[in-house]
Amino acid sequence: MSKSNIFLVGPMGAGKSTIGRVLASELNRQFRDTDRVIEDRTGADIPWIFDMEGEVGFRERETAVLTDLCSESNLVIATGGGIVLKPENRQMMKDSGYVCYLTASTDQLVERTARDKKRPLLQVENPRQKIIDLLALREPIYRESADFIINTDKRSPKMVAQEIIRLIEESL
Repeated sequence: MSKSNIFLVGPMGAGKSTIGRVLASELNRQFRDTDRVIEDRTGADIPWIFDMEGEVGFRERETAVLTDLCSESNLVIATGGGIVLKPENRQMMKDSGYVCYLTASTDQLVERTARDKKRPLLQVENPRQKIIDLLALREPIYRESADFIINTDKRSPKMVAQEIIRLIEESL
């Protein structure tokens, strides 16, 4: 398996989907978003899957989708924020591509996710605290998984995409 895919990992609101589309366009590659693929395959949205199957059921679907995407090549793949929680997911991404951890400040993450009702983990009394708690748990895993770490705070998707391209080219 060649390292030809580019995976974007990071917390909700870091810009994975938006930056992923721009990056795919810049590189003339297909773009995939694991959450969208799950929704397309199930015919249901992520909140419904969480309600019916819980986070465990959702994570199983996520791993199945990732397995399929890793068998393809030259994709830009935006992942769900929790995809790194399973060691086998981290290994699959490492084996089939570059893993880019997109970071952003808590303030930016809260601002970018504030009006989005399709994020089941943020449908709580205090979304800011939930983001802080998720980051405390996931940040070390994102860092350990990443080939590159890129901050997206107050930067255009195009600027971030160009930085990812530069980092990958420099690593070749």
